[in-house]
Amino acid sequence: MKRYIKLNGIVILLVLFSLFSCRSPKKEEKAQQETFGASPVKVIKVKRQKISEKLYYTGTLDAWQKITITPDVGGKIAQIYVDEGDRVSKGQVLAELDTEAIRLQLKQAEAAFAVAEASYKDALRNKERMDRLIKENAVSEQQYEKVKLAFESGGAQLEQAQAALNLARHALDVSIMKAPFSGVIASKNSNVGDVINPMMGSFSPVSGVLTLVDFSRIKINIGITQNDILRIKKGQVAIAKVPAYPDREFRGTVSLVNLAADPLAKKFNIEVVVDNPEFLLRPGTFGEITLEVSTHENSLVLPQKAIVENKYIFLAQGNKAEKREVTVGLQNTDLVEIISGVQEGDLVIIEGNFGLENGAEIKILEEVTK
Repeated sequence: MKRYIKLNGIVILLVLFSLFSCRSPKKEEKAQQETFGASPVKVIKVKRQKISEKLYYTGTLDAWQKITITPDVGGKIAQIYVDEGDRVSKGQVLAELDTEAIRLQLKQAEAAFAVAEASYKDALRNKERMDRLIKENAVSEQQYEKVKLAFESGGAQLEQAQAALNLARHALDVSIMKAPFSGVIASKNSNVGDVINPMMGSFSPVSGVLTLVDFSRIKINIGITQNDILRIKKGQVAIAKVPAYPDREFRGTVSLVNLAADPLAKKFNIEVVVDNPEFLLRPGTFGEITLEVSTHENSLVLPQKAIVENKYIFLAQGNKAEKREVTVGLQNTDLVEIISGVQEGDLVIIEGNFGLENGAEIKILEEVTK
């Protein structure tokens, strides 16, 4: 009985072995194809277009003009007519000092000038009469000299009175503070009733009355490395981008290129000027500056991701990938110029190319047009 059970077991094992060994070759081939199928890729057609090599720097945005409004004479602030954030026009009155004492001094100077002018006119008439008499020998030289000195003295007194009058008028004029240019009030540094003394300078606790800025244009100062400064010229195009408007570009130009490096930073300063008519760019913030240092027109161009190991691309030749060495030219963050190795209209793999082998089977999923 035991021997019979052993024989049945052996028969069952042989039947199972024959079933597995007789599996269809087509099924096995299909499984291999599923395991080792074509690589899915995306391609782009080589085309000609403009390409620019660019440098990227970060700089601080500054107002085109900035000034602290301070009177030329000291005194007590009587009125401030504007507040922070107000837009003002050139010549607009912003603030004024207490001018009562100055106006009294002006009246005094006007009266003194009137007296001096009358004395001068009288001395002039006397001299003209003496000029006629001296020619006729009707007066002595001593009399003539006395009248002449009185005339010269009257002229000097008139000049002195005119200078005092001009000084009083100037004191009144500078006591009324006007905007030297159109702009925005950035800060209000004093209050009505404060006494300001411009002669104290930085020792005064009050730093002027107001701060006026004009940021209808923006200045951006950038430190450039020694390798890059030779590629930057005055008048060169510069593009500014700020975090507040990530999808917007502000076009400007290089207005200044310093030929001497900063002794501490070892960098060369350049200045970029950007028009800001909508006042979107704000002074004191940071921005990224893009400088176009070289441009080639009508070049064969590919996306950066098409390049493998800095010198190879994969062409899509039917359902096969062909590895090819290329020579690259200008480059930026998005594009690369191809000097040799491809022709216009070639299909180049831009996705699925890393790890791909020459001659590998591929399946094109999409032809990218941008």
